[in-house]
Amino acid sequence: MSGDNFFLDSILKRMPLAGVDEVGRGPLAGPVVAAAVILDTAKPVSGIKDSKKLTHNRRVALSEKIKQHAHAYAIGRAGVEEIDSINILQASLLAMKRAVENLAIVPECVLVDGNHKPDITIECFAIIKGDSLVEAISAASILAKVERDMEMMALDNIYPGYGFAKHKGYPTKVHMEAISSLGVTDIHRRSFAPVAKYITTNA
Repeated sequence: MSGDNFFLDSILKRMPLAGVDEVGRGPLAGPVVAAAVILDTAKPVSGIKDSKKLTHNRRVALSEKIKQHAHAYAIGRAGVEEIDSINILQASLLAMKRAVENLAIVPECVLVDGNHKPDITIECFAIIKGDSLVEAISAASILAKVERDMEMMALDNIYPGYGFAKHKGYPTKVHMEAISSLGVTDIHRRSFAPVAKYITTNA
């Protein structure tokens, strides 16, 4: 474990360094969204940690602070059509690639959460549990989560009755009941088994 820590510590010394994470692999609807963040060590933001360990209000507040103090940040996404075409893993990596490419500053090194890396020309390392180990990845997870949640809340107004503002597209009981009664929408991932079984019946 000490060797792993030494490896990570050596990478974290490389600047500028971008942390990257994605949100939205599990939902049955909506895009997968990624964020890339280059933090400014001279302007630390207190309280940054894995977005899953934060309340909604705390995430929103931290998201604004991160945007204000970071050297650079960017969002990338892959839509439902891309998810259904190339599968959710490849769509997630594509969203990450787009987030990195959208950065106003080109980082020397990129760290991504998980065990897969996007296809980018910049040196990149996949860090398992990176959203808990690397502050820049944690920051990216916060930005991605807030961005996607806001988008799903907006989609709730376009597709009323499905409860997107509450469950954000995840396969909750309420969501499954809505699909069963209202049918499959344009923003549902038709390649996902829980959605696919309703297409013939409710198309």
